[in-house]
Amino acid sequence: MIKLYNFPKSGHAHRIDLMLSLLDLPAERVFVDLAKGAHKTPEFLAMNPFGQVPVLDDNGTIIADSNAILVYLASTYDTRGQWLPRDPLGAARVQRWLSVAAGLLAFGPAAARLNTVFGASFNSDEVINRAHTLLKVMDAELGKTPFLVGNEPTIADIANYSYIAHAPEGNVSLDSYPHVRAWLNRIEALPGFIGMPRTAVGLETRA
Repeated sequence: MIKLYNFPKSGHAHRIDLMLSLLDLPAERVFVDLAKGAHKTPEFLAMNPFGQVPVLDDNGTIIADSNAILVYLASTYDTRGQWLPRDPLGAARVQRWLSVAAGLLAFGPAAARLNTVFGASFNSDEVINRAHTLLKVMDAELGKTPFLVGNEPTIADIANYSYIAHAPEGNVSLDSYPHVRAWLNRIEALPGFIGMPRTAVGLETRA
């Protein structure tokens, strides 16, 4: 049995929760109480020395870092090669968006949401502006193809979905990005889709 150590309001953890569901892989969800410091215990740090969720335990194979887990799951369980293309160009295109997820996404929409949901102290104007820089590029790209690297969803889409979908919680409006909103709808229509719990903060209070 696969075990996912997660925290439900973590977009990084949700990526893996969603991927497991899309691949129809049964898994035990193990709640990690971040508020009580469960991610800093010796037992958890033995699995991930950085003290972060998510962590995946696949019958004793321990993988930390959400993007690394996405690569592992797609490489191990997707026999079609849809979620992580095997050809060099397709793999490179996916890697480009995994880098975005660890860069502009993490320090834009995700950081803005950390301020409102978890009381972080990032400069709000800076992270919101960074979010809109990313969204403008994504909207243009998604005006050409239905998903980030082509006509089928890949782990590139899963890595970026959660924090874009929940960007309004961090006071980042999606109103000016029709192609991004259509992309979110396409992901949410995939068989096996499961969402992340919404938090009534930021622009979400107006929904």
